[in-house]
Amino acid sequence: MEKVIIASMRKSAGKTTAIVGMTAAANKKIAYVKPFGERMLYRKKRLWDYDSSLISALFGLKEDPVDMSIGFDHSKLRYMYDEEGTRKKLMETIGNVGNDREVLFIEGGKDLSYGISVHLDTLSLAKYIGAKLFMVVSGDHDAILDDLLFLQRHVNLSGVTLNGVLINKVQNLEEFRSTHLPAVRQMGLQVVGVIPYESELTHFTVSYLTERLFAKVLCGEGGLNRVVKNFLIGAWSANVFLQNPLFKKENKLVITGGDRTDMILASLESDTSAIILTNNILPPSNIISKASERNIPLLMVFSDTYQTAKQIEDLEPLLTKDDGAKVEMLKGLFQKHVSIQEILGR
Repeated sequence: MEKVIIASMRKSAGKTTAIVGMTAAANKKIAYVKPFGERMLYRKKRLWDYDSSLISALFGLKEDPVDMSIGFDHSKLRYMYDEEGTRKKLMETIGNVGNDREVLFIEGGKDLSYGISVHLDTLSLAKYIGAKLFMVVSGDHDAILDDLLFLQRHVNLSGVTLNGVLINKVQNLEEFRSTHLPAVRQMGLQVVGVIPYESELTHFTVSYLTERLFAKVLCGEGGLNRVVKNFLIGAWSANVFLQNPLFKKENKLVITGGDRTDMILASLESDTSAIILTNNILPPSNIISKASERNIPLLMVFSDTYQTAKQIEDLEPLLTKDDGAKVEMLKGLFQKHVSIQEILGR
């Protein structure tokens, strides 16, 4: 079984999506562990990692997501294990993965140093396991070059073999290849893929939004799988609202108070994916009935309009188990732009 560590220099570089893209493109039987969990989910009185749950659901893994992580909390892990104990627990976790798999993915923490005080940072994992290590970097062109040069100059890789770097979310692919890629290769780093930025991967569904905001669905359940591409705050007069260029855009999400019937009715007459009603105000029954007829979800939240908009702006567009179209897009991107055999073996 090939063991592959996928890690990153910074948060949200795209480690999990890289694992999903490679697995879908290679069509191999995989196992997965994330030794230091970070995106906690609380389900059925148990804690597990969001990414572990996602990978398990997408690829039908038989292991319980709870068993894919050693822990989530620094202080608890420091109390439970010293370095040798951490190493033993890690090897035990890996040993519990079935031998019928072709590839074991080990996902590193949210950045290069995360978990170092509990011996679960990326470089410690690489030393313990002896797996192939690949770093994912993303951002604008300058940030990518900064990260890679810092990695080459200042990160102590003694005892670790860096097998390659995967450059993700590149805004201008041709410009990067012609202008910046030669400089990266001059650093002596093996580039195994350069993946273009795709805005479609940053959009989330109404269902995802509902879950993250803990919103109550008043009607339009059949539209929860719609994609949100733009969002618009309905806090002005109806005339100003209707003249806003965003109002004419497709797949928009409207955020307004439940008492703003003018805003809600205008939104129901246009290309709207969903409407969030703030301040826990229930609209009139005729509004709910009309939204139900058009299958446009009305979502009610306790927070005010500004707080709700800020929450949405800060949301990270994570993959979900129902994002079949995104998984197919990732599959195509990785087949086209990544040397998958170099990472996973033949």
